[in-house]
Amino acid sequence: MNMTHYMELLAVNQPWNLLLFMAVPVVLAETVAISELWLLYNRVYTGPVRALNRAASILGGVYFTGVFVYLLFNAVMPLTTGGGWRGPADVIAVGSYLAGIVPLGAIALIDLGLIAKHRDEHARMGLHAAFVGVFLVVAHIAMIFGMMDPTLLMAGGAAPMPGHMGH
Repeated sequence: MNMTHYMELLAVNQPWNLLLFMAVPVVLAETVAISELWLLYNRVYTGPVRALNRAASILGGVYFTGVFVYLLFNAVMPLTTGGGWRGPADVIAVGSYLAGIVPLGAIALIDLGLIAKHRDEHARMGLHAAFVGVFLVVAHIAMIFGMMDPTLLMAGGAAPMPGHMGH
């Protein structure tokens, strides 16, 4: 079975690539999401939960910026210039994963006071929550397309597996 570059990245160099490219960003984003629910529900924007939320937000944005730059130069550009993409699902998976830089970067910029600084704390947390939602959407799109056979969306699709009926 063919594998997208997204899944190949996570599968090679076990467990390091899985930890560096999946676990760290997702754990940080989920820490932000869970703490954000508590903060927004209670409308308490100071204290240890907010400190954890802010630290995970900034660390997540900075960390994923490094991941984005690394993969842009070491995967996306070589695959694009060398014609190495394995099909539309491959491009969608990698592109969606890398699109996570927008919401994670925005969350970090909010907490660094570089954007939305003239909004009140509740409005900033609302923006924060919206960007967490955007991250979850693009991350799940990356996972779904990343698990596909990359040739499935190509003209003609993938050949059926031996012993299985094609539909």
